[in-house]
Amino acid sequence: MTTTDAPDGVASDRSTTAPVLASYAAGSLGTGAFGTLPGLVLAYYLTDSIGVAAAVATVLVLVPKVIDVLAYPLIGAVSDRASHRTGYRTGLMLFGALALPLLFVATFAAPTGWSTGASGVWVMGFFLLASIAYSCFQVPYLALPAELTDDAAARVTILAWRVAVLAAAILLTGGGGPAIRDAAGGGPGGYLLMAVGVSALMLVGMLWATFVAGRRTVTRADAPAGGLAHEYRDGLDALRVTRPFRLLVGVFCLQAVATAVMLAGGQYVATYILGDETALTGLFLALVGPALLVMPLWTRLAHARGKVAALGTSTALFTAAALLLIPAGLAPGAWVHLPVALAGVAYAGMQALPMSMLPDCTDLDRELGGRRRSGAMSGLWTASETGAMALGPAVVLTLLAIGGFRSGGVADQPGTAHWAIVLAFSLVPAILAGASLLMIRSLGRSYDRWTERT
Repeated sequence: MTTTDAPDGVASDRSTTAPVLASYAAGSLGTGAFGTLPGLVLAYYLTDSIGVAAAVATVLVLVPKVIDVLAYPLIGAVSDRASHRTGYRTGLMLFGALALPLLFVATFAAPTGWSTGASGVWVMGFFLLASIAYSCFQVPYLALPAELTDDAAARVTILAWRVAVLAAAILLTGGGGPAIRDAAGGGPGGYLLMAVGVSALMLVGMLWATFVAGRRTVTRADAPAGGLAHEYRDGLDALRVTRPFRLLVGVFCLQAVATAVMLAGGQYVATYILGDETALTGLFLALVGPALLVMPLWTRLAHARGKVAALGTSTALFTAAALLLIPAGLAPGAWVHLPVALAGVAYAGMQALPMSMLPDCTDLDRELGGRRRSGAMSGLWTASETGAMALGPAVVLTLLAIGGFRSGGVADQPGTAHWAIVLAFSLVPAILAGASLLMIRSLGRSYDRWTERT
């Protein structure tokens, strides 16, 4: 292993100092905001503010993410080259930190005088560019824990800090963003003001992570095995060679789709089931707020019982909480906040635990493949996450189209549309999370065999 001005045995100590922990976690102010707010309001922005039909909005949301999925492994390969050459991944991180806030604002700045179709294309184009800028930061950012320390326990601490800040970012932007929009009177002006405020938060967090944690790595990627095309395939090769990585990606994707569907359905539940557009803030606070409180408990459980066992517990809890929301189709009311809060407790573990296992899988892949390729693996991880998160709004919009949902803010919706909203918020996430439990059992056997050996 190559080190950068750090003696052997120091990696763990340096990685868990407060400045490094805080700076690495700060990057989640940007990734959390971009990973959450579009999934929460973009579909609703297209259907209710611009007036795009639900079926068309599905395409506009999904197409940029399909392109991004193809681009992310390339960004991972470029990141690995930079790490091998300089020991740092900060070049791409800085570009993403500067470009993403501007492109995020542009996404919610569709010209009001244009036709519905032209405005929809504007949103799709800038959302695509914003997603690519996001990946330029996110891919090298995810590779950092494997290069900040070799200590698996220290990685749990690093990722726990990150997910705690991630939960705070989601809470601030997911709850505060729509609140800013509503306070500004909604409509195009409200969305634009929301985007400007959230972008400022993104910029601060991502620059902090770039200039502090990004410059504290103690290992670097190994020499590339071939050209850029070969490196592009590195992530897929790691998926083939390293079974725990393959299973972990599968689990994380299923769970990402489950949470993305719930997030995308939240605004529709607030408006058409609870009868109050502003109720989204309360639902979002109920989902994310508990994560800030229980994160230390998931960390302790991971240390006591193992990461895979803790992940299984959190997933089972989320599945049960989602099923408890089905009766909202018959008796909507404030009671829905309780199972949503229970899902929020589980959500904290479902976020932190898989990410804490990703650097461990990077180590195993290096042992099997002979070299470290953190960027390629984090590129594939980000591509998988992005594709999964994009499916959330797409699934909700597809269900709405099947249920006969009427776009344009029409208050009187058919009963089939109401049930489509409820089931998207409850049964669909439960089925997806429940399916991931089956993969977690296989992951436990494979992952535990390797960790016991090391």
